[in-house]
Amino acid sequence: MSSVVLLPYAPSSVAVARQRLSTDLRDCGVFSSAIDDAVLVVSELLSNALRHAHPLPSGMVKVAWLRNEDHIEVAVSDGGAATEPRAGRPTLSSLGGRGLGIVEYVAESWGVRHEGDMTTVWAILPAPDGTLNGQVHALREAG
Repeated sequence: MSSVVLLPYAPSSVAVARQRLSTDLRDCGVFSSAIDDAVLVVSELLSNALRHAHPLPSGMVKVAWLRNEDHIEVAVSDGGAATEPRAGRPTLSSLGGRGLGIVEYVAESWGVRHEGDMTTVWAILPAPDGTLNGQVHALREAG
């Protein structure tokens, strides 16, 4: 299962992306805790793109996700920024700067790709199958 969604370069796009991703993963039978993690990560990546980067030449941002076997890759593409996305080390009193630190904590890995004028920040998360068949398969492999 994979999806690519072009969204307006606007704060309201975060809720749209969260809903679309959540629905797709639920329809695939992903555990709800994995869905929550994926939704959190896509929210952080998209919020960072809207706050720190430029839109794509179309005036949009691209949000994509791919589920294969027991992982989900989420990615947000924008028109780039003056600085490279990196996890910050905010103080306790800082009002922001925690987004990529959250992504780093929740995801198995994350990174940045540059393709021409487009910057893509991606993250890979575990996404075990929440269906009975997936649980039985996991128990068989563990036993």
